[in-house]
Amino acid sequence: MEPISEEQRDSYFTAYRREALHLETRDIYSTDIERSRFQTWLRGEALDPTAEAEWWRPWFEMMAVNRAAGKTLRRLRVVSEPVTKYIYFEWLDAFNLVQSGEDVRWLPRRRASRLLLPGNDFWMFDSEILTFTHFDGDGHVLDHELTTDPAIVRQCEAAFEAAWDVATPHHEYEPPQA
Repeated sequence: MEPISEEQRDSYFTAYRREALHLETRDIYSTDIERSRFQTWLRGEALDPTAEAEWWRPWFEMMAVNRAAGKTLRRLRVVSEPVTKYIYFEWLDAFNLVQSGEDVRWLPRRRASRLLLPGNDFWMFDSEILTFTHFDGDGHVLDHELTTDPAIVRQCEAAFEAAWDVATPHHEYEPPQA
């Protein structure tokens, strides 16, 4: 494994040729890019539609190019139920991901107990490149690691596919709240 920057990891979003997989396993994330949006929502304030369109624009543009090139992106979120406020916010926001062309599924953690899942979130590109994201306990990103070790890539891909098979498609998932 080798450390990589977030910018290096992000470069794979356009460089992959066929498929990107994203496994998310945390119940809260505290990333700089989403923190203000989440805090606004928590206060019960409406997110500004113009600001939202501008915030999502780069992702929609990238996904449009990827879709036109025949690329796919699947995102799997493993969540505790009842869901945290943050996960509920993500669920509400996921329509943007689906609208951009992503295939999003949700796996309640209770149903994941019989599966062997990696200990960290990851992005996998073309079944060849695997990047892990490490977080602190409060959901802040610490760093990223990259591996192309075929054994580790295969293990993570098998874990993702097993979880994907029992996960619920976004349009069918209704997250229970506390």
